[in-house]
Amino acid sequence: MGYHRAGFDVDGVDTAHRPNYPFPYHRGDALDRLAYLIDTGEIQRYALVHASPPCQEKCALTVGTNRSQGWGTAHDDLVAPTRSLLEQADLPYVIEQPNGRAAIRKDLSLCGEMFRLGVLRHRNFELGRWSTFRPTHPRHRGFVRGYRHGVYRNGPYVAPYGCGGGKATVPEMQTAMGITWTDVREELTEAIPPAYTQWIGTAFRTCRQEVMV
Repeated sequence: MGYHRAGFDVDGVDTAHRPNYPFPYHRGDALDRLAYLIDTGEIQRYALVHASPPCQEKCALTVGTNRSQGWGTAHDDLVAPTRSLLEQADLPYVIEQPNGRAAIRKDLSLCGEMFRLGVLRHRNFELGRWSTFRPTHPRHRGFVRGYRHGVYRNGPYVAPYGCGGGKATVPEMQTAMGITWTDVREELTEAIPPAYTQWIGTAFRTCRQEVMV
């Protein structure tokens, strides 16, 4: 949605059925789809590729909590094969990952407070074949509401993941992230606020215009 608001036509890819997705999308494996677009030359129809490889393996929540407690299952780390295909595509690209130990360059880091949102949802982005300035990370206004390490805190932000313990309800997640087109909890917990990709899309278009000038 953010890229759409920045002036792009958007095509998506997802392995799951997403009837709430507001744009055309291909149902299938993203790496297979990208390889197909490269092999057929159709990739040249696009200006920019944004990839969000599975991140649970090295996401801060998994590393810091689940693994320390012996919870959870094995997760795929698909950053390297994703980057390899993106390099073959020969287009500008963005790889998105949460805070943690994922092996991406942190060319850009965005936080909900930069956009005065009701979530923090820190995300890092590797930028391939283009660059932009890094916005200043503002001081947080307080805590994320809910229990953490047995202590309950109130604050201006909600936790858009999990259930219970003061974490956000579905309507709270929708409001906090600025997402109105789905009320499916799993889709909301996996989403990033569209303000992030609107900022990235606008920065990319500005960068391209400066190059052309």
